[in-house]
Amino acid sequence: MTRAILIEQIRLKQSYLCVGLDTDPEKIPHSLHAFADPVFEFNKRIIDATLEHCIAYKLNTAFYEVSGAAGWESMQKTVEYIPSTHLKIADAKRGDIGNTSTLYARAFFETLSFDAVTVAPYMGEDSIRPFLEYTNKWTILLGLTSNAGAADFELQSHRDGLLYESVIRKASQWGTTENLMFVIGATRPEWFERIRAIAPDHFYLVPGVGAQGGSLKEISEKALNKDVGLLVNASRAIVYAGTGDDFADRAAAIAAGYAAEMAVYLKSNASV
Repeated sequence: MTRAILIEQIRLKQSYLCVGLDTDPEKIPHSLHAFADPVFEFNKRIIDATLEHCIAYKLNTAFYEVSGAAGWESMQKTVEYIPSTHLKIADAKRGDIGNTSTLYARAFFETLSFDAVTVAPYMGEDSIRPFLEYTNKWTILLGLTSNAGAADFELQSHRDGLLYESVIRKASQWGTTENLMFVIGATRPEWFERIRAIAPDHFYLVPGVGAQGGSLKEISEKALNKDVGLLVNASRAIVYAGTGDDFADRAAAIAAGYAAEMAVYLKSNASV
């Protein structure tokens, strides 16, 4: 999906919501276990219920890899079910020496047909380059994450500021605003204006709203730009909004609430 199409879809729906399909078989309604593929059935119903309220879906691959071949099959069927109008993100956090990254890129962009994949920058440009070489695909690089361990490395002082700032500056030279996004955790809203000064035109994938306590209002006020520039992800708050057979309806209600709030921020932001 190109940047232009992504922006068009955001403006059309007045939403920059990404729904995280982090599907745990132990948390889905018991009734779904009667289906041959309970995880896919759950995902399918969540997608049907939330499609009009979001512009992207993010699958954390760990929730599928843990089930081996069956999990990968559920993931592939889910990706194929999501329509092309929505960005399909593999939250895989890959990154390795060049030839290995080439295979990772092929796995997610060709075999599984994702539009985007998250990557870890620790090994440098040659570990990221194979992902960036794909046309109309997105590489989403870890910038400033929301976990406590970010203090171990990301928030350490560096010759050019904090380490995560150096990572964003350097990585911005590898890709463009057409193929490179950054992961910026929602639980650190005080950093968003500083990050926008470093990467003013890139899209940010922002996890941590909802169950992790991130503020949609703060993020939107500090990080929206002229092209919107945000994909705000909510996972547990949406997909596990209900535990009964009405789980999809409850998910739709929460997603609709996020989308309605986003529409307000889009209209009130003079640069959008």
